[in-house]
Amino acid sequence: MKVLHVIPSLSARHGGPSVALPLIARSLVQAGVSVDVATTDDDGPGMRVDVPLGRPVQRDGWRVFHFRKQTEFYKVSLPFRSWVRRHAGDYDLVHIHALFSHTSNAAAHAARRAGVPYVIRPLGVLNRWGMENRRRILKQLSFRFIEQPILRNAAAMHYTAEAERIEAEQSGATARAEVVPLGIDVGQFASLPGPEKFLEKFPSARGRDVVLFLSRVDAKKGLDLLLPAFAKVRAKFPNALLVIAGNGEETFVSGLRKRSAELGVAADVVWAGFLGGADKLAAFSAAKVFTLPSYSENFGIALVEALAAGLPTVTTDAVAVSEDIARHDAGLVVPCEVMALADALARLLGDGELRLKHSVNARQLAARRFSLDAMGVALKKCYEQTLTGRQQA
Repeated sequence: MKVLHVIPSLSARHGGPSVALPLIARSLVQAGVSVDVATTDDDGPGMRVDVPLGRPVQRDGWRVFHFRKQTEFYKVSLPFRSWVRRHAGDYDLVHIHALFSHTSNAAAHAARRAGVPYVIRPLGVLNRWGMENRRRILKQLSFRFIEQPILRNAAAMHYTAEAERIEAEQSGATARAEVVPLGIDVGQFASLPGPEKFLEKFPSARGRDVVLFLSRVDAKKGLDLLLPAFAKVRAKFPNALLVIAGNGEETFVSGLRKRSAELGVAADVVWAGFLGGADKLAAFSAAKVFTLPSYSENFGIALVEALAAGLPTVTTDAVAVSEDIARHDAGLVVPCEVMALADALARLLGDGELRLKHSVNARQLAARRFSLDAMGVALKKCYEQTLTGRQQA
C-alpha cells in the first residue's frame, strides 16, 4: 500500500500537527506501508526551511517533498498544486492533514480527479472554538464554498479523539469516522537526561519548583488563565517558577509579558521560547508539574509527551486527552477557570504522594494508549477498510 500524506507545513514552530506527522509516517512504515509526505517549505512566518525543492528527501524510511510557498496566508504553493495534480494517481490513498489550507484543497481536488480516495485529519479546526474564534466570517465563507465539498467527498475522517469527532460532525463532517489517537516514541521519554542542560540555559530555574507550559504560545492555549492562576499559586508557594516554552506571534507574547508584570510575577516567569530535542527533554526533567490549560485541543501531543515523561499534569476539560487522563487518574482535569486551575496547580505542588501516583499512572497510560505501534496498526487498518469499502461500492 502506497499512501501520500499532505500537510501545509512540517515546521516544529507550528506545534503539534507538524510534530505528529513524522511520527505518523514512522509508525506506518513500521506497519509495512509505503509513505510519502508533500508539504511547503514553510518554517514559520517569513521563514523557509533550507531543503531541496520538488524532489524527495529520505527520512527514516519515508520520503518528503517540499515545495515553495508563495503566501503566508493559507500557505499557497503553486508548485505543490502542479505536482499533486500530476502524481496523486501514483498512490492508493491520500491522507490530508488540515483544512482551510491551499495544500488541503489542492490535494483533495487532485485525488478526486485521479480517482484516488482521500482521508482528512481536520486537526481540530471544526470544533466550536476554532470556528468562532479564528477569522470567524472568513471561515464561514470558506467552509461553505471550499471545505464542505471537500468533506462531502472524503472517503473517511481521521480524528484523534472521540470529542473531536463529535464536534466535527456537529459542524457537518459526515464521512465515515475513524478515531485513532496519535502516538509518540514513548521510549525516548522513559529515561530523561536530567535537568542540567536546561538549568545552564535558564539559571533562574535552579532550585525552583518549575511549573512547565510547553506548547505553541497562542490565544487558545489558555495562557490568559495560566498567568493569573500562577500569581495565586506563587502567593502560596514562593519557590514556584513558571516556564513558558514555545513561540508565538510577537504582539501576543508582548501582551502576555505585560500581563505577567501587572500581576507582579514577571520575575517568576521564564519565557524559554521554542524547545525541541534534548532541550525539551531537559525541561521535562527540570519540571515538577506540567500544565496545558487550553480552551480547545483536539489532542495535545505535548501533554502526551509529558505523560510519557512521568510528569504530574494539570489540564482542562477542553483538551481531548483529558478524558483518558481523568479515567486513569494520571493528572488533574479542571474547567477553563482561573481559580480551578490555581487550586489544581497548588494541590500538586503541595502533595508529593499525589505527584508520585500521577507520575506512575501517566507513564502507564502513555505506554498503553499512545505508542507508535498502536497508531501505525490502527491507521493501516483504517486505510484497508477505506480501500475495501471503495472497491465494494
